[in-house]
Amino acid sequence: MQKANRKVVTVACAVLIAGCAVNQPEEDPMVTQLNDIERRLAAVERILANGSLVDMAVQVDNLQRQGAELRGRSEKLEYDAQETATRQRDLYQDLDQRIQSLEQGIRASGASSGASSGALPVPGGSDRDNYQAAFELLKDQQYEQAATAFEQFLSSYPDSELADNAQYWLAESYYVTEEFDDALREFQVVIDRFERSRKVPDALLKMGYCNYEIGNWDQARAALSRVQLEFPDTTAARLAEQRLTRMTEEGR
Repeated sequence: MQKANRKVVTVACAVLIAGCAVNQPEEDPMVTQLNDIERRLAAVERILANGSLVDMAVQVDNLQRQGAELRGRSEKLEYDAQETATRQRDLYQDLDQRIQSLEQGIRASGASSGASSGALPVPGGSDRDNYQAAFELLKDQQYEQAATAFEQFLSSYPDSELADNAQYWLAESYYVTEEFDDALREFQVVIDRFERSRKVPDALLKMGYCNYEIGNWDQARAALSRVQLEFPDTTAARLAEQRLTRMTEEGR
């Protein structure tokens, strides 16, 4: 009887032990999620502790602010440039109008003062005033009046430092109107009277041109060759060479 009871107790214990093993509870899912969140939070805290994201955010903010400042400066510079261009254009137009008015006044003065009658273009003016007035007549293609004005200038101011220029432009006024004999005579005066003038090579060149126009081929070649010989490396020499080449091609 006792043996039977012990056997029953033994079996019961075995069953209880087995039941305990079978019914052991699994890990709580909530606990698992919390553990995962804690791990991720720890990772973020480590990144923030390094300061890398914070620094990057600060740098991006600084760059954006600098970009905005540069755009503002660029827009201001563009506006200022437009304003400056407008002011310069207005000033130029005003200055141009004033110069035109002065030029018209000089031309009117030259015409009304009787340049054709031998009076100075600017009575009572200086040699420079009268030279400029005569030159304006030439530029305006009033060649007869210009020639008279330069003749009167040379008569009134023979010792002026502008006398050589005036003599040259007097000859030029005849040349452009194809009065080549008169032009030759006046260009020769430049060479004879103002031998040190900067107008001498140009006067020689034009003498070559005048002789070419009236068919004096030998005289034309002589004048043009003299320009090349005495005044090399000048514009007049280059032009003389071109005309000599043309004469050779024409068989002159």
